[in-house]
Amino acid sequence: MGLIVQKFGGTSVGTVDRIVAVAKRIQETQDLGNQVVVVVSARSGVTNELVARAKKINDFPDAREMDLLLSIGEQESIALTTMALHKLGIPAVSRTGSQAGIITDFAHTKARIQKVSGGDIRERLSEGNVVIVAGFQGMNRDGHITTLGRGGSDLSAVALAAALNADFCEIYTDVDGVYTADPRIVPSAKKMKAISYEEMLELASSGTKVMQSRAVEFAQKYRVVFEVRSSFNNNRGTIVREEKSMESVLVSGVALDKNQSKITVKNIPDRPGAAADLFSKLDHANIIVDMIIQNVGRNGVANLSFTVPKEDVRNAIEAIQAILKAWGCGEVEEPEKIAILSVVGVGMRSHSGVAAKLFGALSQAGVNIKTISTSEIKVAVALDLEDADGATVKVHDAFGLNEKN
Repeated sequence: MGLIVQKFGGTSVGTVDRIVAVAKRIQETQDLGNQVVVVVSARSGVTNELVARAKKINDFPDAREMDLLLSIGEQESIALTTMALHKLGIPAVSRTGSQAGIITDFAHTKARIQKVSGGDIRERLSEGNVVIVAGFQGMNRDGHITTLGRGGSDLSAVALAAALNADFCEIYTDVDGVYTADPRIVPSAKKMKAISYEEMLELASSGTKVMQSRAVEFAQKYRVVFEVRSSFNNNRGTIVREEKSMESVLVSGVALDKNQSKITVKNIPDRPGAAADLFSKLDHANIIVDMIIQNVGRNGVANLSFTVPKEDVRNAIEAIQAILKAWGCGEVEEPEKIAILSVVGVGMRSHSGVAAKLFGALSQAGVNIKTISTSEIKVAVALDLEDADGATVKVHDAFGLNEKN
């Protein structure tokens, strides 16, 4: 008998019929002799609806109150899923994130997990119960509800799998697994049978919506093997684990992130410590910065550009203006909406020419590159939004990913 952690996303529990279908899938897993812990998200659309309601009342709602509000969605899901299991005659209990012992820091709306005790989950499992846990949420050490950011239910599931020493973790979503590109953009994209933590992390952080990047990072740290699969069929999905890739596999996938903005700060002091001051302010505001470019300084001033998620633009500009005021110089240009296209693969470590092939494909497509960044297993470029989809198709074909098995 094994311990299985299953996570069901918003589309998987989006209607009463879908919740009943999820309950039957849970029953099938338990009937195989497994203990089952289930993490559920808010039903599809609920979180966006709650955010919209809050902003109709206040354009800049308090972060603590937002966490209190947004946690409602998952609590609805755990109660309804537990009721569906009871209808099938299966003993089940529901637990909020705090009751499951998920302790976080104090960063409301983007809290980071500090400890997972599991609460009374082990005791309830030993009594024969299925335990249904609210994803996306936890509690700080002052007893206040916190949330883990978009896609936080993935992190909840992986963290519980690690804390409970689960035998396996299944991430159920509305897609069959991890593809070489978004199949809605690239129809020839292929599903991967397995992928390494490193590649999955780069793809997730580069715009692939299948998994939250923090969840992948947590899984890699604690060696939680998980499978991404669909809750709408019984097809096998994509296993994410420590994967030994053959040298011939150069690039595993192409990711596209259209949720980015480029911010340019002009006429900042060209002296040691200026960039550190600026990015320290952004760090304190919990702003995740991706690409950074600083030009050569002239006459004691320089320009600096970087990319941030679109939803962080307002907070980023507020942080920048605070430091510019302290300096008594500089200005912020109007943010520019962009897309970031990334090619990812562990094979890059032992191969040259990846950047050349990427730039060649973009050149043939007539696409202009705004900025470039690289890592050991990724090359990423910023593009105009209108060029993004076509560029993704060209790059996917250039690396032969439409033929990947």
